[in-house]
Amino acid sequence: MAGLAKGLRIIEAFDEAHPKLTVSTAAEAAGITPAAARRCLLTMQELGYVSHDGKFFRPTPRMQRLGGSYSGSAPLPVLAQPHLQVVRDELGESASLAVLDGSHVTFVARVESQRIVTMNVRLGARLPAHASATGRLLLSALPDEEIDRHLEGCVPERTGPNTVTDVAEIRRRILAVRESGVSFTDEELELGIRTVAVPVVDAAGRTHAALSLAVLASRTSMDELRERHVPVMQREAARLGQML
Repeated sequence: MAGLAKGLRIIEAFDEAHPKLTVSTAAEAAGITPAAARRCLLTMQELGYVSHDGKFFRPTPRMQRLGGSYSGSAPLPVLAQPHLQVVRDELGESASLAVLDGSHVTFVARVESQRIVTMNVRLGARLPAHASATGRLLLSALPDEEIDRHLEGCVPERTGPNTVTDVAEIRRRILAVRESGVSFTDEELELGIRTVAVPVVDAAGRTHAALSLAVLASRTSMDELRERHVPVMQREAARLGQML
């Protein structure tokens, strides 16, 4: 089981910024020795989950089955799909569903728009909870002491022109989201990108997920997000929540 745990840490190290790994980079990412990383990678190669060109290990299409096991069987992503499609069809934007995953949010369902230029979001992608609209919305549903635990040791990195780097201000924004029920970012994560998220809440008042959109600032104003996009998103999030 210890070997399985090491292998899973290596699998999680593959992402958009690290589409290929050497033995040494895999060891560093997983916090294990190079010898242990090599054994794990060779086992995954034997099972068909990674390929090896003599230096770099890369995920194969079979790796997709690991994520598909969740998105294809868990009730939330399956139930969310038709509601995301409605949002996409009415607003012409790709729609996503994310859940809180430790100090990050993970996207568990998504429907792509037909626009030529779309946001670079994929199933399984993760974002820091404190820095994203979805994360702040999901954090706002937690008790104050849990929010404080999430923000302990938080060191925000500037990634966009409006990135908030003051932890006290991030906490204030999270609490403001609790009051408004809607979370926005305006070129905080990336230049030219605005995001909006609304909660998926069940009949008992529990927040399960965040339904979100990411749009180009050049084609969608903040006023349009509030007046046109939010009502459609809230309607479909409410319908999804009634099914949980």
